[in-house]
Amino acid sequence: MSSIQNRIDAFAALGNFLSQFSSNKIEKKETVLHNELFYDGFIHQIKLAEQYNSWFTKESILFSLENWAHALTKENLVSWISKETIEESTSKTVAIVMAGNIPLVGFHDFLSVLISGHSVLVKQSSNDKHLIPFLAKYLEYAEKSFKGKISFTEEKLTGFDAVIATGSTNTTRYFEYYFKNKPSIIRKNRNSVAVITGTESSDDFENLSNDIFRYFGLGCRSVSKLFVPKGYNFDQFFQGMYKQHEIINNAKYANNYDYNKAVYLMSEFSILENGFLMIKEDESFASPIATIFYEYYDNLNDLKIKIHAESENIQCIVANNFIKNEVKFGQTQHPKLWDYADGVNTIQFLSKI
Repeated sequence: MSSIQNRIDAFAALGNFLSQFSSNKIEKKETVLHNELFYDGFIHQIKLAEQYNSWFTKESILFSLENWAHALTKENLVSWISKETIEESTSKTVAIVMAGNIPLVGFHDFLSVLISGHSVLVKQSSNDKHLIPFLAKYLEYAEKSFKGKISFTEEKLTGFDAVIATGSTNTTRYFEYYFKNKPSIIRKNRNSVAVITGTESSDDFENLSNDIFRYFGLGCRSVSKLFVPKGYNFDQFFQGMYKQHEIINNAKYANNYDYNKAVYLMSEFSILENGFLMIKEDESFASPIATIFYEYYDNLNDLKIKIHAESENIQCIVANNFIKNEVKFGQTQHPKLWDYADGVNTIQFLSKI
């Protein structure tokens, strides 16, 4: 049986391996363990992931890998795990049903199960099936005790003790029924919001453009809704968004933009747009691709009450000194290891099964 220290070392080695793949460059480093076995193969997996899912651009994949390289340092792993109680007790098998909306979206759950000493049974989304199995092989080389503790299936899930499942709001009803007799974390759709007060700088809006456009807005940490003061002028907002104007060169994004714009115009909805982004007044949180919804507020206290009441639908709140646990402009897609999805502490859950 491996120790927690061995498992931390293995994931730190994986972080070092991933540090070769960043948005700026892909560069082989001599100091990386097992590179002769895995480096060229992983480049091939990146290409496959890109070819298989046209939302997974090379830039999006490399951005995700770079984030994981920054997260998986020994210092970060120790800092995260030292806050938790992990008992070296009997290993259970934990099933993970992964979403496939952004590259490596299920990796935090995968990491959490293995670092807790459990075995993992993964059912991947067909949209994101190339990267994690390859990284799992790397981990088995870095830490021999992982061999036999990681499995993937495309069949019906059987032989597990607990489950972590992520899906749409519709599929969660099925999950809740299907997994009703097992300890579970079941996640549904959430979206992220930004609170605009009118005191933001140009830099704030340029940073916000990253929160909106990264992964084409497909992540639960992507901002899809703005709260703005009554009578707000959107000029400065659109100036900040211009940083991302080349996104319209992506054919799939452009098709969604054209389609949604046509629907809005035919429905005679009032929209503002700049050639690659539309904004529409709407109370919903989940906006279509190439669209951001906005809602006016009268005062910040009432808005706090509203956001608190809607907390089950919200993943991140981007703001400047507005509310506890807010995320700074531009930081939604840089979560730390201890930033748990839906605010549910996965490690605590895994320690009790």
